[in-house]
Amino acid sequence: MEFDLQPTDLADEFVKLSPLKPGDFDKLYQVASDPLIWEQHPNKDRYKKEVFEIFFEGAIRSGGAFIVSDAKTGAVIGSSRFYKSDKDHYAIGYTFLARDHWGTTHNRALKKLMLGHAFKFVDKIIFHIGANNTRSQKAIEKMGAKKIGEEEMEYYGEAKKLNFIYEIRRDSV
Repeated sequence: MEFDLQPTDLADEFVKLSPLKPGDFDKLYQVASDPLIWEQHPNKDRYKKEVFEIFFEGAIRSGGAFIVSDAKTGAVIGSSRFYKSDKDHYAIGYTFLARDHWGTTHNRALKKLMLGHAFKFVDKIIFHIGANNTRSQKAIEKMGAKKIGEEEMEYYGEAKKLNFIYEIRRDSV
């Protein structure tokens, strides 16, 4: 069985992940247009439509992106994706959630669903998190991730930025 970057069965009582489609742009941009979401991100301008269009195109081309909805209301609350990292590992990243879902169980639920799927195929998952994105670093550390390095990464259509590399192993969850 091969790793499926876009499974269609990832859902729990908090979130539902659906494969991202080109027609999802407007719904997702409504969430992404909040400048505070990108405040700690390496690309702070991603709230601008023309910048988000590049991000969205990269998400579609990745073949592993999801639109994330609140399971109770059905409202779109963000996005995340699986991707193959440069070091031949699978990774989870490019995650963002609407601010009204920060500090709730939604990010943890989203990551648990993705990790549960990935751990059927691999023993470890990598996360690349912007060097200044302390909010995401703390969140992933709370889930048991360990920082294992730093890397200048190029985002689709964007310049290289310093990211911290985190790892979660199947046996630590």
